[in-house]
Amino acid sequence: QVHLVESGGELVQAGGSLRLSCAASGRTFSSYRIGWFRQAPGKEREFVSAIIWGSGSTGYADSVKGRFTISRDNAKNTVSLQMNSLKPEDTAVYYCAASLANVVFWNYWGQGTQVTVSS
Repeated sequence: QVHLVESGGELVQAGGSLRLSCAASGRTFSSYRIGWFRQAPGKEREFVSAIIWGSGSTGYADSVKGRFTISRDNAKNTVSLQMNSLKPEDTAVYYCAASLANVVFWNYWGQGTQVTVSS
């Protein structure tokens, strides 16, 4: 069973930075992709970024390109999301998700971590 635990969310001022971490366990993740999603109050969950563990290939939503960077640490089995130049509209609960890299749907989800950006 895949287990994902997010950490790093907190209150930060606009223009600031945060680093979220997703600790993954329960599998060897070389064939998996790990993604970050977010959900703001009253809005649907949206894709933020993802990384294919084996190749290191990454993808980003247009709204975060150039500001957010996703990376993985093979030794620690963690995926991080470095978030710079934060905006109030980045306020949301951020979720880590995982699935096999060749699967359309995301099968496994963490509990989420709250990011609040004050103006």
